[in-house]
Amino acid sequence: MELHEFTVSEAAATVRRREVSSTDLVRALLARMEALEPALGAMLHWDAEAALAEARARDAEPPIGPLHGVPIALKDNLSVKGQFCSCASRILQGYRAPYDATVVEKLRQAGAVLLGRTNMDEFAMGSSTESSVICPTRNPWDFERTPGGSSGGSAAAVAARESFAALGSDTGGSIRQPAAFCGCVGLKPTYGRVSRYGLVAFASSLDQIGPLARDAQDAARILHAISGPDPRDSTSLPDAPPDFVAALGRGIRRLKLGLPREYFSGGMDADVEQAVRAAVRVLEGLGAEAVEISLPHTEHAVAAYYVLATAEASANLARFDGVRYGRRAENPADPLEMYGRTRAEGFGAEVKRRIILGTYVLSSGYHDAYYLHAQKVRTLIRRDFRQAFERCDVLLTPTTPSPAFKLGEKIQDPLQMYLADIFTIAANLAGVCALSLTCGFVEREKKLPVGLQIIGPWMGEETLFRVAGAYEQASAWHKEAPLG
Repeated sequence: MELHEFTVSEAAATVRRREVSSTDLVRALLARMEALEPALGAMLHWDAEAALAEARARDAEPPIGPLHGVPIALKDNLSVKGQFCSCASRILQGYRAPYDATVVEKLRQAGAVLLGRTNMDEFAMGSSTESSVICPTRNPWDFERTPGGSSGGSAAAVAARESFAALGSDTGGSIRQPAAFCGCVGLKPTYGRVSRYGLVAFASSLDQIGPLARDAQDAARILHAISGPDPRDSTSLPDAPPDFVAALGRGIRRLKLGLPREYFSGGMDADVEQAVRAAVRVLEGLGAEAVEISLPHTEHAVAAYYVLATAEASANLARFDGVRYGRRAENPADPLEMYGRTRAEGFGAEVKRRIILGTYVLSSGYHDAYYLHAQKVRTLIRRDFRQAFERCDVLLTPTTPSPAFKLGEKIQDPLQMYLADIFTIAANLAGVCALSLTCGFVEREKKLPVGLQIIGPWMGEETLFRVAGAYEQASAWHKEAPLG
């Protein structure tokens, strides 16, 4: 086995046993990136010398944590002191973060090495990584297709073996949808499980940071490392993380698996549905019981999400004004022109679209008709999940209604692009945890992964990992890799 093929668990074990050095691992991944970038477009930037220096420092000290010496990539909306943090936008090109995000501190405390920055949709607004102003990311299984978004760079880097794992952010499916498209594991934790301090905000009541990894065990290790309370994030929950890795081997006998009828009611690719139902049968064979349940307000989730998320984006992105940091328009006649031109020149079309929509729904005369109404729908969706989890332990759904679509296929049709997240959005609105893993492949022009979404109750990540661990032990889909 070549070094870049290791999982996080394998890499950490070999470093701990001194069979391989952290420096060796970083060099192997840098060579992989040199071979695949820029055709893949998964990585925005990396400092090879800085990563090697950090790896050498890990090699010179005894193991300090469960991720000791393991290189991990970061989505480009996470702050690392002294490093560029552009959010794949012109308006932040050249900006260097003055502090570390909490998840970055926690990764370092666990012994990880920071490998580089992954590509993303601009300010995490998109489902295909095509709104990145740097370049689109390509799907490692088929370079003509999207890896998903907005964490498409993180998912593609993990799938292509350019990184052992990566962090992404998930506001409406931005970890799980790319994980499904690229054939890896992606987890959106319960809202508040992971501190958002140092994450450039898109929609603050929806955003969560989570791992993308090659299997459930790796995702569990990383989630444990980055979880926990943080006084710098007022939405951070006070609970210390349990042992997620231990949950993987507990089995699923007598667990009840809910199948929401609204997620299987049409509009889904037939091969995707077949793969998901086959996965359900595998889990039933392991002793779980599948029951049909209903989430009756699912049909309103997309509309409510795009009111609430854009409203919060409008407020959060107001800080990018050319005054304090980032890009500033040249030679403005007055402050008003500087503000207008800076934002016009700095933001891309999708970000402008969402700012305009969000400003509209918050404006006088429309607030009650749109924003307040969307908040009421969100309450109903939360109630749906609460009632569903009274009948079952987890919910099983497709992660996406289709396999990865082609680059350019939906970029001119925002509504169709938004509907790509139709199965993932509700979990963010409810604040519950959800995980995507590979449950099969379909043949189009090339072989493409299919994602199974496991949705758990609030703080229910241990149960997610019980189901994911059992499924991976009974199948081998997660072991397949693109590009050789």
